[in-house]
Amino acid sequence: QVQLVESGGGLVQAGGSLRLSCAASGRTFSSYAMGWFRQAPGKEREFVAAISRSGNIYYADSVKGRFTISRDNAKNTVYLQMISLKPEDTAVYYCAADTQYYSNSYYASRGPGTYDYWGQGTQVTVSS
Repeated sequence: QVQLVESGGGLVQAGGSLRLSCAASGRTFSSYAMGWFRQAPGKEREFVAAISRSGNIYYADSVKGRFTISRDNAKNTVYLQMISLKPEDTAVYYCAADTQYYSNSYYASRGPGTYDYWGQGTQVTVSS
């Protein structure tokens, strides 16, 4: 069982920055791929970023160059640094863990259905 707890959301003006954190329970955090997803009102949950167990990183085109995902395995934590925020970034942000074993250590999925543990979400609101 893996528990994920997000923090760091809030209200920010357009152009501002936020850093989200996701603390994970469990002693095998370093073996998981981790992802960030977001869901705006009336929209489906969408992929934002993912990081494999070996540190390979993947981004949605909409956030590339503005968001940075990272992980600290010593702290069992994954981060999402967000800069140059836009009103369209407003959403509930979720972190997720994919605990399946992949022989390719660089792999991290963009599909929410692949992830088997989810946090409760943290609200990010960007005002114009």
